[in-house]
Amino acid sequence: MPAVLACAHRGDSSKFRENTLAAIQSAIDTGTQIIEIDVRLSQDGQVLVLHDPTLERLWGVSAPVEERTWDQINALGEGEIRIPLLSDVLPLFVDSDSTLLIDMEEATPASAAFRVVENGPLAQSQIRWCGHLDGMRQIRKLSSTASIWMPWNEIAMPSPNQISPLSPEFINLHYSFVSRKRVSDFHDMGYKVAVWTIDDEATMRWAISIGVDSITTNQLSMLLGIINQGLPGKRVLESSADEINLDKAMLVARDLGKWAIMVASSMDPGEISLKQNPADIVTEIDILIEAHVREVIEANFPGHNFVGEEMGGKFRKDTPSWYLDPIDGTTNFANRMPWTSMSLALAFNRTPLVAVVIDPWRNSLFEARAGMGAKLNGREIHVEDHSGVANPLSSRIVSTELAAYQPWPGMLQMLDALAENFCTMRIMGSGTLTLVGVSVARGVGSVIGNYSPIDHLAAVLIVHEAGGAVLDEKGEVNLFPERGGILCATQAAARPLYEIWKKAIS
Repeated sequence: MPAVLACAHRGDSSKFRENTLAAIQSAIDTGTQIIEIDVRLSQDGQVLVLHDPTLERLWGVSAPVEERTWDQINALGEGEIRIPLLSDVLPLFVDSDSTLLIDMEEATPASAAFRVVENGPLAQSQIRWCGHLDGMRQIRKLSSTASIWMPWNEIAMPSPNQISPLSPEFINLHYSFVSRKRVSDFHDMGYKVAVWTIDDEATMRWAISIGVDSITTNQLSMLLGIINQGLPGKRVLESSADEINLDKAMLVARDLGKWAIMVASSMDPGEISLKQNPADIVTEIDILIEAHVREVIEANFPGHNFVGEEMGGKFRKDTPSWYLDPIDGTTNFANRMPWTSMSLALAFNRTPLVAVVIDPWRNSLFEARAGMGAKLNGREIHVEDHSGVANPLSSRIVSTELAAYQPWPGMLQMLDALAENFCTMRIMGSGTLTLVGVSVARGVGSVIGNYSPIDHLAAVLIVHEAGGAVLDEKGEVNLFPERGGILCATQAAARPLYEIWKKAIS
């Protein structure tokens, strides 16, 4: 497999302020193959090396860049902390082995930037162009030989007619739109694949493993180290839970959760397909998330088993196994109802070890590791303690979920019994969030009529580690029942709620 190219995002931006001469020079000094910078125009038409449309984030000046002259902009900062001109950057690359990648968020700077490059000291062979599609069209009109990285951030593949006018060298995508198959498809079309912006080890290893040709990162030293290490070879699979690297598993699961929050909250559902019936649906985002999570796990934990909602799998004894529902609450998601989740858990046999649940609409990431407690966005969480109350169900909420689109056997009877206790039932549309809600006092309990590790394993580990009660239909503590339903509750509400549930289903 050819070595992947490292692309320094705005220079060596983890060590120096982005898009400064110091950051760019540092990346050149490491021997980095590609160094990306951003360009914009000042009010008087100077080509600046700057990403944002305003000076607010880095300089505390709210004025748009296009409303400031170069003299006004040049007065900001001192020493290495200055905004350079594109013409200042070009000489740094002379006699180096690094290539300059000029990016533009909008098309406006394209012609002016090309003129600066055309009159500068670098040959076209040492320069690449990427960014706004209209900007790339302008570059192609100005030069038939310029090397272009064509932007493409859609789930559907571009057609040859969309690509061919630009004659790009690379197709440049956010990594969320990339899979092993997509990389292979672009390679078959004769194009290389670049992805941006990857800043964690697990996703870097994944990108290398699926054949990506260039990775853009803010964490340059990390990426260069991983490229030098190479991919892990086949290894002896862990034969017990104690042999699994749970520190790494927790880190990878957490990073996948953060990524899934971004995807689920920012992307439209895309094409919607039916599975078993019109109430059982899957969106393109379900498939996208599961494909990515599977490939990242495979790249970082070769040999681990995987069971997913959309692509299948089954329980495997004595093998570390991951369980995933990429979008729990797909009907909500397809109907733009902001109450969905992702559930990801690692277990060995029927013992859960690591869990992540996301609530993308509230930017919430729940996590737990067996024996080490539960957290929400990095802060410890504990199930509410309301012991000593005469009736822990009174004036409270207990949540459940339908069995697909119908009540599960005993659900209506449980509703009646809860009403006798002045307790209200809620049905929100995501079993994962229904269960995990107990860990943060979103009701005193939740009951699911039919347990599935894909949907529920992560949530029950989080509730258990937060100090809640998790019971199966026999009333026993059981985080991975082989059949029947599951109950999560505060310690005070668990027994009275279980008795209501038991009577309803008997």
